[in-house]
Parts: sequence; C-alpha cells; structure tokens
Amino acid sequence: MTEEEKKQLNKFESRLKVKFNSLDLLRHSLIHKSYLNEVRGKGISHNERLEFLGDAVLELVITRYLFENYPDRPEGELTSFRAAVVRTESLAETADELDFGKYIYMSKGEEATGGRKRPFILANTFEAVIGAIYLDHNLEECHKFIESTLVPKIDIIVKNRLDIDAKSKLQEISQEKVKETPTYVLVSEEGPDHNKIFTVAVTIKNIELKKGRGRSKQEAEQKAARSTLKHWKEIAGKLE
Repeated sequence: MTEEEKKQLNKFESRLKVKFNSLDLLRHSLIHKSYLNEVRGKGISHNERLEFLGDAVLELVITRYLFENYPDRPEGELTSFRAAVVRTESLAETADELDFGKYIYMSKGEEATGGRKRPFILANTFEAVIGAIYLDHNLEECHKFIESTLVPKIDIIVKNRLDIDAKSKLQEISQEKVKETPTYVLVSEEGPDHNKIFTVAVTIKNIELKKGRGRSKQEAEQKAARSTLKHWKEIAGKLE
C-alpha cells in the first residue's frame, strides 16, 4: 500500500468516524470487482465476501433496533420498515453522504460510465465496509456506525410510512387532503444512452412541488414522491 493510499484511507476513516486497526481490511472493503481487471496477478480480491457479511450484520442491527424501539408494531410492519431502511436506494444515499464514491477502487471504464455514483455499487460497498468494521472491531462498533448513519432515517420512514410505495402513498394522501391526483413531469434527461440521469417533478394542482433524480423515470418519480411526502406539512399550505 502506498503512502498516498494510506492518506486517502485515513481521510475515509475520518468520514466514517471509525478508526481501523487494519487499513488493509478497509482497503479490501472498497475494491469493486471491476478493479481486478487492472491489477491482474497482484493477489488482490474484490469486496463481495465482505458485502455478504456486512449484509447479515446490517440486517441484525436494524432488526434489533426496530424490535426494541417499536414494541407495539406487528411483525409484518417491522419487516416492511427494515426493508425500506436497507434497500439499495437508502444505503446508496447514505454512502453518498459519506463520500464513498471518492474512495472506491474501480476500473477506469466503470468510473467513466458513472460508477462512483451508481446506487448498487455504493450500496454494496456500504455493506462491505460494515463487514470490515465487524471483522476489525466487533458487533458493538457496527452498531455505533449504523446507529449514526442509518438509524436516523428510521423514524422518518415509520412516521411517513415511506416503506409503502411512495407514489401510491402520495396519491392516497393527496386525494384525501386536497382531492387531487399527483402528476409527474419529466424535467430533463442527461448523459449518454447507457448512463442517463432523469429528473422528474411531481405536481399537484399544477403546482410543482419536489423533484427527483434517478437512472430511470420510475426511480426519479419515486424519489420525487418520497421527497414530497417528507415535506408534506409545509407543502400542504401551498395547495389550499
């Protein structure tokens, strides 16, 4: 490992607020499989086994949190809440907030096609890092990390029932409160055909409310709907 790599990994530790005993393990958690195409024969392996471990640790920690903090919720709702917390979009959003994309090892080709912002790469790396934290420290350290990054999202998800399909939930609320059905307008398309980013705005009563961006129109619509739900109280006043 070069001195420059060590400096970068130390910066990443600071973003994670986790001090690793083994920087090699942290580095391993950041290696996307595409990177192996550029370092053949150097004995480097990708992070998918750590991702497998981290996925299990993440599910356990979130399950325990939901079980302890929502004692009156039935098993079916707890399962739905957990799925919303650990889904690719949620993990990718959290990883992006922590600048994961800057530190992932990937091929130049993957990077050129938007790999550093690709949700499933960010989400998978997030799980791999949790796996590395578990091996480097223990379950308690994983709990601290997950509690500081993902757990704050749980109350919002539960309160606004964001575990339910966001577009369906927004339609239900909009029809109940203002007797209108939301519509979705494509605002823009950016990038080449293989790597497009769509921006969609949700409107109610011809008033543009929130926008969402995604790699498909459906993803962008869901994000726009979810953002509208999160800010519904302040938005409702505009629709009266």
